[in-house]
Amino acid sequence: MKSLVRHAAAAVLVASVVFPAQLSAQPGTGPYLAGRHALFESDFEQAASYFTRALSADSANAGLMENVIVSQLALGRIERALPVALKMQADGRKNQAAHMAIAADRIKRGAFEPLLEADENANGIGPLVDGLLAGWAHMGTGSVAEALEQFDRVAEENGLRSFALYHKALALALVGDFEGAEAIYADRKSGLSGLSRRAVIARAQILSQLGRNAEALEMMTDAFGAGFDPGLTAVADRLAAGDRLPFEQVGSVSDGMAEVFFTIGAALNGEAADDYALIYVRIASYLRPGHIDALLLSADLLDGLGQYDLAVETYKQVPAGSPDHHAAELGRADALRRAGKPDAAIEVLEQLSRVYPTLPVVHNALGDLLRQQENYAGAVDAYDKALEFTEEGAPTQWFLLYARGISLERLKRWPEAEADLRRALELNPNQPQVLNYLGYSLVEKQEKLDEALDMIERAVAAEPNSGFIVDSLGWVLFRMARYDEAVAHMETAVELMPVDPVVNDHLGDVYWAVGRTREAEFQWRRALSFIDPEDMDGEADPDRIRRKLEAGLDAVLADEGARPLKVANGD
Repeated sequence: MKSLVRHAAAAVLVASVVFPAQLSAQPGTGPYLAGRHALFESDFEQAASYFTRALSADSANAGLMENVIVSQLALGRIERALPVALKMQADGRKNQAAHMAIAADRIKRGAFEPLLEADENANGIGPLVDGLLAGWAHMGTGSVAEALEQFDRVAEENGLRSFALYHKALALALVGDFEGAEAIYADRKSGLSGLSRRAVIARAQILSQLGRNAEALEMMTDAFGAGFDPGLTAVADRLAAGDRLPFEQVGSVSDGMAEVFFTIGAALNGEAADDYALIYVRIASYLRPGHIDALLLSADLLDGLGQYDLAVETYKQVPAGSPDHHAAELGRADALRRAGKPDAAIEVLEQLSRVYPTLPVVHNALGDLLRQQENYAGAVDAYDKALEFTEEGAPTQWFLLYARGISLERLKRWPEAEADLRRALELNPNQPQVLNYLGYSLVEKQEKLDEALDMIERAVAAEPNSGFIVDSLGWVLFRMARYDEAVAHMETAVELMPVDPVVNDHLGDVYWAVGRTREAEFQWRRALSFIDPEDMDGEADPDRIRRKLEAGLDAVLADEGARPLKVANGD
């Protein structure tokens, strides 16, 4: 429910975020300091271990207790956080993280009454969470009418109407009142018109239960267009076949409570630090282990926190039979790439391409990874397959052509590359990256310089703070012997990308062309210092730069058989 959670995000942040404590007491031990560092690095495994050791030496330290709880919750280990949380409660300490662990344990055990009896001021998580959990707790005690009234009370709070009504609709559907649930969805005043994938599937199931499969299909198409992923395709195929879909989005009261934590975690995603959102989503997974969206979001958050091994482990928990298995494998491959394991990532994507041979996104991801590894021939093959199964005019077509064009250009298959790049530009005429790449390539080949200049000027107008694109503008002016005009653009490019060897090398050439030889030599030395010696395919050639430092640019151009600069200047 993308727009729904965004609508509620501000209120969620105020009401529900758990902030790890800033410890005032310092036990003076290594474990304490190591725990602080680990938590700062989002290394929850080490943080939990070190803070637990520190707590054993200072068992009354509330800050240590909170950080143990937060670390364990971030790992999804609610049962390990619970004893510490209960200790804090017994000591009369108010702490959101502790209350979350205790609430999760009660929900897991089906102990709903304590959630209704809890003192919000002493034991609450926050008004939004407590309000929604209370609604579901009433459902758990058999008081459906009171539950619906509770959701309505939450809906009266500023900014929370859509959030509360979504849960009310789920509760109605759970007890079989599909007409009531659909009435909430259909009411424009409810704010549920802009929905996410998960909420769309819930409504599709509700409509199907009402015998309105055609409306469900139309609603799905309106929400996502025609390009369904495998999960949505599976739902759509059953609807088209006339099947009556069971309502499975929430199958029990505890599932509804899991949905509270998930939707809040989704609301926090992108609005607060990733570790805050992670705690909510981890609790959702604990309450409902088969909650695939919670697993996917947990893994994505862990990836964003740099915890790649944990992300890979979480992605692997999505079963192979799930319609969202492809999404999990795509995420796992990306986490492996970020972890510096490109071969393992490629293996995952190659296997996935065999399982989903007609899914363009899989071949696209494989092509991107192979291109990053400079396996341009393999990338072209992957992009070929992605384009084969991409509809003409689809939103992703221009990028696939652009990426394949880059790979073909690297393979020195320029006519094919130019054709792809020009076709990409036809589909997306003002795309600055395509304009820049095609324009710069033409410059390097000394072809159609006037057209190249126009392309690059349009790219700079679209992205004036892109160092690569500004460099291209300076370089095309240099190639056109408009050296004085090139200087300012090249200087700007170096300001934007001060340690890029190619840009510094280009500025050196421009300085040399306008007679600023000392500054040229300074820039060439800077360029040389920024070259990665292990990058054998880099555009900046260290041997050529050394030759320029020894003999000057004019001598290098003469050695290469190029026209000297003074001829280009018309001198």
